[in-house]
Amino acid sequence: MNTIQTYIKDNKERFLNELIELLKIPSVSADSAYKKEVLRTADFILDSLKKAGCDKVEMCETPGYPIIYGEKIIDKNLPTVLVYGHYDVQPADPINLWHSPPFEPVIKKTEIHPEGAIFARGACDDKGQMFMHVKALEYMTSAGNLPCNVKFMIEGEEEVGSESLSWFVPRNKEKLANDVILISDTGMIANDIPSITTGLRGLSYVEVEVTGPNRDLHSGLYGGAVANPINILTKMIASLHDENNHITIPGFYDNVEDLSSEERAEMAKAPFSLDKYKDSLKIDEVYGEKGYSTNERNSIRPTLDVNGIWGGYMGEGAKTVIASTAFAKISMRLVPNQDWREITELFKKHFESIAPASVKVLVKPHHGGQGYVTPIDTIEYKAASKAYETSFGKIPIPQRSGGSIPIVALFEKELNSKTILMGFGLDSDAIHSPNEHFGVWNYLKGIETIPYFYKYFTALSK
Repeated sequence: MNTIQTYIKDNKERFLNELIELLKIPSVSADSAYKKEVLRTADFILDSLKKAGCDKVEMCETPGYPIIYGEKIIDKNLPTVLVYGHYDVQPADPINLWHSPPFEPVIKKTEIHPEGAIFARGACDDKGQMFMHVKALEYMTSAGNLPCNVKFMIEGEEEVGSESLSWFVPRNKEKLANDVILISDTGMIANDIPSITTGLRGLSYVEVEVTGPNRDLHSGLYGGAVANPINILTKMIASLHDENNHITIPGFYDNVEDLSSEERAEMAKAPFSLDKYKDSLKIDEVYGEKGYSTNERNSIRPTLDVNGIWGGYMGEGAKTVIASTAFAKISMRLVPNQDWREITELFKKHFESIAPASVKVLVKPHHGGQGYVTPIDTIEYKAASKAYETSFGKIPIPQRSGGSIPIVALFEKELNSKTILMGFGLDSDAIHSPNEHFGVWNYLKGIETIPYFYKYFTALSK
């Protein structure tokens, strides 16, 4: 296993160039205009798995975008690791805030990444992190030291709710049978402070529509006499939090787990500088639910946020109208034990109830998923911890994440498998934002660390 460093050194430029080619393809699953590009990305992953050493690779059709399946079975008596990742990316908007074109990858040095970082949409989420696993397999097959079986399941709809994956998994349980699921779609505390994600928040995503008059109206002739949907929508949204930033939807907190003071004290041991956090975001003060720290607010507490709001005239110059309709997209990050379907229904019922009679309200559920907590006393966690310790020289810190990977709960339900989340990105990598990037060091460190997981997981499974 100690030759992995040599292999990375000898192939560093090729590894980077291949990732750059992958990042050039704008695989935006949310926008049908990019359909051909999403499918072209699927072809790229299929070809990459073949070259990496998979004996069997398939383009599995679904009601939506295809799922790429690959496998390398060396002995059916040995454990099987199922690697999950996704090849689709978030939209790049707003384009004008990017320092370089989002699908023209460039490597630039930064304060956090002195060895350089790859700037492109999808660099960290999730193309760069997913591709680490392909390159790790390439090393293990070329070196002849793959210690167990491996399967890959790479989808193209994670950024829009993984609907086709939810269709695919129950229909392919035998094909996907495994002993552990390995995912790199999370991050770690810092390059010198490795960590393993042990918890994820769930998600409920909705779109709301508030309609008043049957057409846009002249604000002089009708202003003050007819309900303005934009004004009303903003008031309704504002009412969803109280003065302590507590969410006001009845029943919202009924199943929220309150962590003990001992557990919260353990979480507080993770290195964190509030001043550096604020400086990195260029804000003067943090903001959130009263009674909780910043790290608790973004990991163990549920949230409700407006992701987009629009209506009326938004072009250049002025147009004095009262809009007929106003819209907003709202996401709720949920904690374990909160069922996303139940929360969606609670939101719908409450939002409709607070609307005045002068408007009509429509709530459209988009997608969602359950939260997840993974235990730290399992062989897969111990194998991951030892893998990080081997490559980083430090024992990783278990850490709950504020993000959501809804399919993790699906995997446990349908495949009866535990998931280990080995992320190598950083919070500062700007995923879902302009100027997303992934450190060159992080990319290569992931390739180095992953083979150790296979080694230790196989050993501990005996």
